[in-house]
Amino acid sequence: MSESAVQIIARGPRVAAEAAAARLDADLRLEGATYSILEEDEDRGVWRIDAFPTTTEEVEGVAARLREEPGLVVTVEDLADADWLAISLSGLPPVKVGRFFVYGAHDQGRAPVNAVRLKIDAGAAFGTGHHGTTVGCLIAYGELLKRERFERVLDVGCGTGVLAIAAALTGAPVAVGTDIDAPSVRIANENAKLNRAPARFVHASGLNDQRVRAGAPYDLVFANILAPPLVSLAQDIKLSLRLGGVAILSGLLRTQERRVSAAYLSRGFRLERRIHRDAWSCLVLRRVG
Repeated sequence: MSESAVQIIARGPRVAAEAAAARLDADLRLEGATYSILEEDEDRGVWRIDAFPTTTEEVEGVAARLREEPGLVVTVEDLADADWLAISLSGLPPVKVGRFFVYGAHDQGRAPVNAVRLKIDAGAAFGTGHHGTTVGCLIAYGELLKRERFERVLDVGCGTGVLAIAAALTGAPVAVGTDIDAPSVRIANENAKLNRAPARFVHASGLNDQRVRAGAPYDLVFANILAPPLVSLAQDIKLSLRLGGVAILSGLLRTQERRVSAAYLSRGFRLERRIHRDAWSCLVLRRVG
């Protein structure tokens, strides 16, 4: 672990930010590094990357990749010895995405009675509902629910569990989430109890875990992760889905759409929809072969 918590910030034009993000994704040594990319100032055309490396090697690697892009200004800042994640989350507004309302404990009284309410404690896990990838998944799922139902749902890389919990609260009798990060699984199970949702989460690597296979074939698979694992899991996701089932994929940049969609189209999927939020993309694909 790094000796102190560090945040790396890079600012610049969209083209430079997306190019740098692509470098981070392509570096196998940084596969576990956490970062976000968003538009910070629309009027000035400034985009921002925030990275939170957890080891000295990640600090050095992320900073080096970002500094390779001449259009970015990169700074490395020490974070104060405080629960900075909880502090930042306390200032986040709730998110209304179609029928879904995602909120934290500080917005308990603002949840509308006619919405599917998702009270999410992020803790150390990804997925507050604010990120463009999560929003895209909820938009896609909400639109699908207008014309079909999903009895069995799998959430790959569940984070806080928000997507599987959303499925459980909208009628899926089986909603299973999996993550390679043990704290995320713990937080997701706590969120399921908090929302009285019949969703369960397991600590597993990949989709071959017996507890994941037990629910197959699934009607819908969420995978809000990163482009490289989306590509590598294409065959496993196909095998976990019934014929006619749907995969909602996110965690990828718009510039990575072609690579990810190609991996699924070549395995018998049909692309039904793209959803763009900021620099991020969400793909809705149906298994037809």
